[in-house]
Amino acid sequence: MTRVVPRPVPTADNAPFYDAARRGELRFQRCADCGTFRHYPRPVCSRCLSRRFSWERVSGRGEVYTWTIVRGPTLPAFEKELPYAVIDVLLEEGVHFVSRLVDDPPDEIRAGMPVEVVFEKLDDEITLVKFRRRR
Repeated sequence: MTRVVPRPVPTADNAPFYDAARRGELRFQRCADCGTFRHYPRPVCSRCLSRRFSWERVSGRGEVYTWTIVRGPTLPAFEKELPYAVIDVLLEEGVHFVSRLVDDPPDEIRAGMPVEVVFEKLDDEITLVKFRRRR
């Protein structure tokens, strides 16, 4: 059964990200000139302004940089999940990625907690990128 939640909308800039997630891979744009990884996907490198890049697979490992615990009213689709944690993960490659922490109580989150990527398939088109405590 398909879970009914607000869905991200693939665009020309981010479609390769969602294609990779569907395959169980975490990929970010990497500047072909200065080597900087970037997320959110965009056509120009914010470091050197190059328009040349590739989509490269990254480790999916990082640590919790900061977080918030959502306890109050949200969209109706998420009410049954309260409370839940939204985390800013600093990945090994230096990219920050905001997502949800799964499989752990929100009150157990700590700065520097090691995490790893997991994928949640919504349907045949969209797979979400989330994180859990590294095992």
